[in-house]
Amino acid sequence: PLFRSREDTWLEDAESCASHGAYECARAIYGHALSVFPDKKHIWLDAAYFEKNHGTRESLEELLQKAVQHCPKAEVLWLMAAKSKWLAGDVPAARTLLAMAFKANPNSEDIWLAAIKLESENDEYQRARLLLQKARTSCPTQRVVMKSAKLEWMLERLDEAKELILEGLKVYPDFDKLWMMRGQIEEEQGVPEKAREYYNLGLRKCSNSVPLWLLLSKLEQKAGNVTKARSVLENARQKNPKNPKLWLAAIEIELTNDQKSVARSMMAKAIQDCPNAGLLWAESIFLEARPQRKTKSVDALKKCEHDPFVLLAVSKLFWSERKVTKTREWLNRAVKIEPDFGDAWAFFYKFELQYGTEAQQKEILERCVRAEPRHGVQWTGVSKNIKNWRLRTDSLLPLVAKRLSVPS
Repeated sequence: PLFRSREDTWLEDAESCASHGAYECARAIYGHALSVFPDKKHIWLDAAYFEKNHGTRESLEELLQKAVQHCPKAEVLWLMAAKSKWLAGDVPAARTLLAMAFKANPNSEDIWLAAIKLESENDEYQRARLLLQKARTSCPTQRVVMKSAKLEWMLERLDEAKELILEGLKVYPDFDKLWMMRGQIEEEQGVPEKAREYYNLGLRKCSNSVPLWLLLSKLEQKAGNVTKARSVLENARQKNPKNPKLWLAAIEIELTNDQKSVARSMMAKAIQDCPNAGLLWAESIFLEARPQRKTKSVDALKKCEHDPFVLLAVSKLFWSERKVTKTREWLNRAVKIEPDFGDAWAFFYKFELQYGTEAQQKEILERCVRAEPRHGVQWTGVSKNIKNWRLRTDSLLPLVAKRLSVPS
């Protein structure tokens, strides 16, 4: 207990120093804590995140080099070290680190996948393919099977991708992502009836997969079967009650078909069903007539004070009223509370393109690159599009921002 409390106190002190800009003090505290507890992975991790945010690439790599010597079983430290080398363009050094990581952690799925990603993102497709073949033999997990099919899909070798998916489904029939990929490839090849068949087969095995229900509903909408799309989502809600994403998809169908009053009454039911869903409250603000929006946003904030969707919706409300300072302040809150929420970064960037200076635009781009967001409806709409698989955050952000409309 004595050691425990000392350790906690030091980490709190280091965090406090860092948050007040006293970086050298924080670094010294981490250094001291690590000299006393050199085998504590989480202290190395905290120190590494500190260097990543406040140090240089050299200081981060130097720290991680020591970290992996003391904690060779901590995969995450190896992965951070390899990623730092890779981002700096030193692919051979990243390769070497991953090989050493593999020796310390034989057959680790995360290290397999990192090695595969390193090769595929550096256009070494044959190396990636060989690694995947080996991984399927010695570590045939769901993710390894999925990444194998995805590599072929990305390289437009669709028949190979489909074959790998079918092989994977024999072993993992209830892995929804494989059914989704198979259907999406059929859609890409212009065979919607085949896609429908795979989505339906998948739903028999994975009726709890919300993304699979949403793909089937979108397919029906594209085919002009609005009634069918509605009934797909009704079935989905029966199987997955209290799911805000399914409610929102149903509301969006009504809005697309100019049924605003139906959408409003559906939203009221949805909020009754999921009273704390920021996703729904955020959308409900813009379903109101302009004079009522402010009142609705107050209700939303009462219910979901720290929800990134609601914070973004309030920012958009200020933006639509051209209240520049307020908009910037609320967008900042949204990205601080959830740095992983790509939609907020994209709106922030679009906002600065309209109202900010070049320096402010650059700052948002840099902050977004550091945050590496992965989620958000608009964000994943671009980042998960197979055509954009090579793009990194700095290229994705302007693309997503371009797709957004200015709030009105």
